[in-house]
Amino acid sequence: MRQKVILTPNLSKGEGAILAADSAPMLQITIFHFIALFVILDPVGTAAIFAGLTRGTSEKHRRTMAVRGVAIAGVTLLLFAFAGDFLLRALGIGLPAFRIAGGVLLFLLAIDMLFAHRLGFQNLTEAESKEADRAHDISVFPLAIPLIAGPGGLTTMVLLMGRAGGDLQAELLLIGVLIAVLGLTVMLLLGAARVVSVLGETGVNVVTRVLGILLAALAAQYVLDGINEGVRLG
Repeated sequence: MRQKVILTPNLSKGEGAILAADSAPMLQITIFHFIALFVILDPVGTAAIFAGLTRGTSEKHRRTMAVRGVAIAGVTLLLFAFAGDFLLRALGIGLPAFRIAGGVLLFLLAIDMLFAHRLGFQNLTEAESKEADRAHDISVFPLAIPLIAGPGGLTTMVLLMGRAGGDLQAELLLIGVLIAVLGLTVMLLLGAARVVSVLGETGVNVVTRVLGILLAALAAQYVLDGINEGVRLG
């Protein structure tokens, strides 16, 4: 049977496992990327906030803001994914250190999601809230940044791109999954009022806390990966 090197989520490119050439490993990577991005971008929670911020606006204007906001966030995430490594090198920061820092950052976000602490990741500051209330168009702020392309999303894109290890197929897969999650985000934003009415406040809180548990585990894995890679390179 023909064999080829396939990058799995738990291995760097240099440590790629020799696996059978079937769809199972690629499916595993796809699921890993989808869960990671879905948990961190949190389309359900973003839809709930969007519904509150756009209350009283016309349906046409809400659709325009939703599509524009997701498009801007997508471009921002992609630029950070491809330029993030260059920025780290310019600052003399190694990927293991960034993995550990990113894991800590995401763990704080998970605490924010689990216990509803106001750590500044999910919730807008008082000044930001006032600006959002005054603004007629929230597509750039606060929808695109920081609700969708926030610290967690930007960090995750750099980490996941680093996991790809320069493998073109893995990078294209990551981009495809990001587009899929952003597409789902658009659909939830367009139906934000309906999503909130169906789930209710309790339902939104339950979904947010379940995603917080998954994010905490993912953050711990990032820290472990950073420590292991740092020990191996050191």
